Amino acid sequence: MRPTLDALAYPDGTFAMVAMDQRESLRTMLADHGRPDGPEAITAFKAAVGRHLGPLASGFLIEQGYDVPPGPGWILAADALTQQRGGPVTDTHIDETVDPLAAREAGAVALKLLVIWKHDGQEARRLEMSAQFVDRCAEAGLLSVLEPVAQPAPGEDDFDLDAAIVAAAEALGPTRPDLYKAQVPSRGLGDPAAIIKTCEQLTTTLDSPWVVLSNGVARDDFPRAVELACRGGASGTLAGRALWTPALESDDPNPTLATTCRDRLTLIAATVHHHARPWTEAT
Repeated sequence: MRPTLDALAYPDGTFAMVAMDQRESLRTMLADHGRPDGPEAITAFKAAVGRHLGPLASGFLIEQGYDVPPGPGWILAADALTQQRGGPVTDTHIDETVDPLAAREAGAVALKLLVIWKHDGQEARRLEMSAQFVDRCAEAGLLSVLEPVAQPAPGEDDFDLDAAIVAAAEALGPTRPDLYKAQVPSRGLGDPAAIIKTCEQLTTTLDSPWVVLSNGVARDDFPRAVELACRGGASGTLAGRALWTPALESDDPNPTLATTCRDRLTLIAATVHHHARPWTEAT
């Protein structure tokens, strides 16, 4: 029997999940802060985040090869990324080295696929990939978490982020993932009413519950962004950088993770408890 989204949610049906599946991006962030960025350093940082934030989160996302913290539902990243060191992810594919059945046997309750959505002639392939991913998860008895990220195509000078976020949902929402992960409209900046209105468009467009990611939103703007998204119909968040990047600023991340970062996650959790739409009301 497949799990329900209760496996990733708090008892009230809302989400505050931690994303720790960054790869080259994390390596770059560590190097930018003057920290060691080799495999041992990355493993140690991921383990520290899991140890301190995992018990407070409703779910935890990480890629294969790393230990999962006890407590929250485990989401396994199933995407292979196209990314130059120091640059953004420019495309993705399903990671064929991730065995969904083996992931389930190991304790995962969901897989996650990042999809870069842009008008570069690859839209049909990405739509087919998304549908294949959702089907593959269902066949393995796992939940599917789909994460479309809208980007401008080369030479697309008139790119409108909010319109692109909605267009991605219109295109990929019909694949019916169990949970849809969206960017925050306007990166959480500007008129609150306009941000809420765009989030309401997402709520109307999607048949699945949805949450927001933190990439693209300034760290200190994220709590407000989560509140506005939830007031527009989001069921919470699945975020990484906005929660744990303060810990990159010192040689030992543990004290900061145990204080500043835990406090930040506690604030986000309180926000979703107060404002988010439980996932059971979104299906």
